[in-house]
Amino acid sequence: MPSDTIRLSSMAHGGGCGCKLSPAILSALLGNSTEAQPFRQLLVGTETGDDAAVWQIDDRTCLISTIDFFTPMVDEPRDFGRIAAANAISDVYAMGGRPIFALAVLGMPLGKIAPERVRAILDGGREVCRTAGIPVAGGHSIDTPEPIYGLAVNGICAPAELRRNCDARGGDVMILTKPVGVGIYSAAFKKEVLSSADYADMLTTMTTLNRVGTDLASDPDVHAMTDVTGFGVLGHGLGMARGSGLRFVLRSDAVPLLPKAAALVQQGFVTGASGRNWDSYGTAVALPDNFPLWQRQILTDPQTSGGLLVACAPGRAEGILGRIREAGYVAASIIGEMREGARGVEVV
Repeated sequence: MPSDTIRLSSMAHGGGCGCKLSPAILSALLGNSTEAQPFRQLLVGTETGDDAAVWQIDDRTCLISTIDFFTPMVDEPRDFGRIAAANAISDVYAMGGRPIFALAVLGMPLGKIAPERVRAILDGGREVCRTAGIPVAGGHSIDTPEPIYGLAVNGICAPAELRRNCDARGGDVMILTKPVGVGIYSAAFKKEVLSSADYADMLTTMTTLNRVGTDLASDPDVHAMTDVTGFGVLGHGLGMARGSGLRFVLRSDAVPLLPKAAALVQQGFVTGASGRNWDSYGTAVALPDNFPLWQRQILTDPQTSGGLLVACAPGRAEGILGRIREAGYVAASIIGEMREGARGVEVV
């Protein structure tokens, strides 16, 4: 009989966006597929590692298409479904789009998980989709060794409101909309040392939709966006810098954190993905002398359903930040700026 007591997180070798392939491995696998595609209507493909593919249908409408799924980082099935759904939908918001429908991606180890627990995962995903105003219109399921759940999501936007990760400009101010530390919290959770209050904080940030991205895309002073997920603040900031041909100067002390993130990481609660991230892109990051390891681990910490990283005109930054906070993202902070110079990240 399938168990209804075994921890979901114990059935996976990794969890959330921490189970992504490292940036270095992903780059090696994609190879030449990162070159520009010979399709005029394909506005965004794989060339800059952006959050979703974008196809221009006509002069007024672009189709945004993305897929995201992972293994569980929590044990409550409904929470797993909610987190995975919010994470997948985020890619559409990060492109400035409005989601319109989703398809479920489900892999479950048959005979090991009770059907009602699987149903709770699906219910959690549908709940978040209802909050986003979209249906789960279908999907696909298979028998897998580890639990897997996520969504393929489609959205739309006007061509003028499409926001890519490679359009930041020199002088742009960088805003992060959510606090960092989800991977650190998940490592503590897996060791059963995360308090219920801290779990609630982690769950709240991961299930908060990044819908402010749709609103921000209507502002011409918002030049570029991406969401911060498995590669951490450094990895996704580096992606924006490289794509835009700029240098991202990151103020490490300005990065918003979950309340216990600094304390937990100094106690050794770090995911394996954090180290793989640094090994993949550390040569492109300039750190201050004697920069503490634990602070670096915060910056490489893989986020699941993390916040948006927004590049905007410097003269409008405070106003845009206020607009983001008024929309409910109270931890949103200015964390640096884009400058002319060698492509990469400089931490100060």
